[in-house]
Amino acid sequence: MRKLFFFLLLSIQFVNAQELALVRKGDKFGYLNKSGEFAIQPRYKVAKNFSDGLAAFEDQGKWGFINPKGEVVIPATFDEAKYFDSGLCVVAKDKRWFYINKKGETVTAPPSDKVFDFEDGIAFIKRGDKTGLINTKMTEILEPKYDIIRGFENGYARVKNNDRWGIIDKSGKVVVEVIYDEIGSYFKNTTWAKNGASFGLVSAGKFTALDGVDKIWDFGPQDLTYARKKDKVGFIDLKGNWVIEPKFDKARSFVKNLAPVLVGKKWGYINTKGALVIDPVYDDAEVFSADGLAPVKEKNWGFINESGKLVVPTQYGISAGGLLAMFKDDEKGFIDGIARVKNEKKWGFIKTDGTVLGNQWFENAELFKK
Repeated sequence: MRKLFFFLLLSIQFVNAQELALVRKGDKFGYLNKSGEFAIQPRYKVAKNFSDGLAAFEDQGKWGFINPKGEVVIPATFDEAKYFDSGLCVVAKDKRWFYINKKGETVTAPPSDKVFDFEDGIAFIKRGDKTGLINTKMTEILEPKYDIIRGFENGYARVKNNDRWGIIDKSGKVVVEVIYDEIGSYFKNTTWAKNGASFGLVSAGKFTALDGVDKIWDFGPQDLTYARKKDKVGFIDLKGNWVIEPKFDKARSFVKNLAPVLVGKKWGYINTKGALVIDPVYDDAEVFSADGLAPVKEKNWGFINESGKLVVPTQYGISAGGLLAMFKDDEKGFIDGIARVKNEKKWGFIKTDGTVLGNQWFENAELFKK
């Protein structure tokens, strides 16, 4: 009996934790699992991705929510619905936007001129021209005081007041003074910034200008980023030292100690010493994924491994538009062994060996979410 209970518990946890992809087959939406099978058959005229364990669906002009088994857990009574995060979701009814919890109950929030989505336990509030922050307990943790607050990245957000930028943490504490003309994302207590006409790095509250640099990109996922000087791009470390002198026409981030660079009109890859280790023969190239594969383009897109061997032929599309949101660089390739690709006019998923997941193609397909 105890073993049976343990098995059932594991089964429930698996169902709740599994990632599903929203796909459209014909004129109906359903949800695919990572085995390439339908976890929820296509039966919705309109539906949205899973988020925080629930997905919004539309029924006769009203919106409700289902769980990963396809069971309706919040009836379709709302005029519009967004995405759950941190146990809360923004919905609309009778021309009014408000929060609900996972039971469908209304949750009262502090006064705000607009209702914002939660993201990792934090949401914006707005009063007049100023923006602040609340948490999931609906406690105001930062009174509206900034003209702009950007989305949080790794626990930090860029803020703007009086045309000057700085950075705050999730408690609203200022970690980089709001005094810069431009500013980047915060990475290991460091960010890039523009101070007057100078670009440089801010570390421990101190700005250090980098001579001749006129653009710096965000750090991550490695302790290097690319910067431009005299129309050429190279790489700097967290102290602002040139690790790779600016000699490339364009570049992208290092992942797995390899970075795409543009040499003339073709893309290849360099190592952390700046040496070309994969020849520049591609029309475009993206960063490597954790799976050790990177998208490269000839006429269409395929994937190479870290040795530069083409393991998936260049016959696919990888960029999205319309219903399918534009991806970040690291979402254009493989994620946990699966990549979303376009084959002629249909979308589907391939595995790292190039085989098509479930041997199926769809009118639309979105990334796997849970």
